[in-house]
Amino acid sequence: MSENDNKRLPRWWSGGVCSAIAVTTTHPLDLVKVQLQTQTQAEKVSVGQVISNIYQKGGVTGFYSGISASWFRQLTYTTARFALYEYGKNFVDASNVSAKVQLATFAGVFGGIVGVPGDVVTVRLQNDIKLPPEKRRNYKHVFDGLYRIQKEEGVKSLFRGAVPAVTRAVVLTIGTNATYDQVKQVVQGTFGTKEGLPLHFLTSTIAGCIGTIMTQPIDVIKTRYMNAKPGEYSGLVAVVISIFKESPMAFYKGFIPALMRVSPNTIITFMLYEQARLRFGYLPPNAKKE
Repeated sequence: MSENDNKRLPRWWSGGVCSAIAVTTTHPLDLVKVQLQTQTQAEKVSVGQVISNIYQKGGVTGFYSGISASWFRQLTYTTARFALYEYGKNFVDASNVSAKVQLATFAGVFGGIVGVPGDVVTVRLQNDIKLPPEKRRNYKHVFDGLYRIQKEEGVKSLFRGAVPAVTRAVVLTIGTNATYDQVKQVVQGTFGTKEGLPLHFLTSTIAGCIGTIMTQPIDVIKTRYMNAKPGEYSGLVAVVISIFKESPMAFYKGFIPALMRVSPNTIITFMLYEQARLRFGYLPPNAKKE
């Protein structure tokens, strides 16, 4: 690997495309996580029962309920987060931890807002399969879901749960993108590790674990609120109180499936992202002159 390869920068689309590929492999875990998070105390069942119910109602393809919305979400939300974070490095000291956190916050806010409609449809499609036929929303795909939500509930409902969704996007961007960069910088500086799959695997694994721990409570709140029927909760505070009444640990419902999804998803995304950077990226002007 040449020195110029190490200096290559990713294309703006790399994050979204790589994340969409990654989410294809981890979508079944996300489906289980959402169904666990939307359980009430009265309908509480085990992870094994959730998996069994999904298979009984939809077969193998049932584990991919809502995949079109997941792809749409990654191609909007993740593309925006990654592109803004990488572009922002041109204007800050990328070696500074505080600068990374601030940049991740900015990218997370914008990406979170862009991704809310896709997130709402994703949660609803994933939860639909566990409901009795008469209570299902039966969206055909992501675009049908987007159209029907704005038609039946108003445009405002497309941004239901925007506050926790944006908050999660900020925390996730800090916990993955900024953490990935910082861990990679420390490992390379301390051990002299060269660019390559072992380095990318190690740093993305650490970033995935940290990102899951940081975002899980927010994710539970977001999922509950997005899946709620109009009028079910008076607001976010009511959602938080409802979850807290079940148990403080209810904020970590679906943690194992989330860890099993976010961690592999982060690993796959960043490893693909690095390969896309090395193979399809571009050299900055100053690198070309050297």
